[in-house]
Amino acid sequence: MARVSEQGTVHKYERVRRALLADIATRQPHAALPTERDLAATYQVSRMTVRQALDALRADGVVYRVQGSGTFVAGPTISKTLSLTSFSEDMVARGLTPGSRLLAANEVPAGTLADELAVTPDTPLVRMFRVRLADGDPICLETVHLPAARVPGLLDADHTGSLYELLAERYRLRVVRAEQVVQAVVLGDADAVLLSSPPGSPALRVHRIGLDERDRPVEATTTVYRGDRYDLRFAITRD
Repeated sequence: MARVSEQGTVHKYERVRRALLADIATRQPHAALPTERDLAATYQVSRMTVRQALDALRADGVVYRVQGSGTFVAGPTISKTLSLTSFSEDMVARGLTPGSRLLAANEVPAGTLADELAVTPDTPLVRMFRVRLADGDPICLETVHLPAARVPGLLDADHTGSLYELLAERYRLRVVRAEQVVQAVVLGDADAVLLSSPPGSPALRVHRIGLDERDRPVEATTTVYRGDRYDLRFAITRD
């Protein structure tokens, strides 16, 4: 919707926003935009006007900012609802091809995850660290921990597909409920490289405990999503 004044005149920053939107359409995702100073000179407006236009575009998910680096073109955003679905299911529902790149898979002691998984600290867990892909593009980093006794042979399985499907088909384990904590974070250097994003880019960190039909913990999963490609969308009501 166009931003207009009370007199019905389109604000100056709205004209700049529209011009920037047309320019952004010609650029590739994650391309850097000119500086505010250069944009102000190009459109012959103040830097404050440019900043207002960029703020509007960021609010619409068209661009994102990295502190100290500038403003970049955002890629297509994948919205996640509050339904308990796997990453693969989310991507297929949006017409994208899901994929995974396994970075590490081993057994580790439960340690600090013991309480969350209702096991003792020395209980062996299967740990898998994957990059999750959509049409070949990295979307998130996923670290999964599962009690090893419940998933014998999992380390030797194919980890390129849906873990939830594998758990259901091979081990008759179904995650039917989950408790999640979502935090806003920024990408460190190592994670940024894996996600093909600039260091310091915004991201969402989701920590999930997945439970089966008997309310027994099945998984402890931490996922770091690219903030420019992923958001959470849900409806709320007022009592």
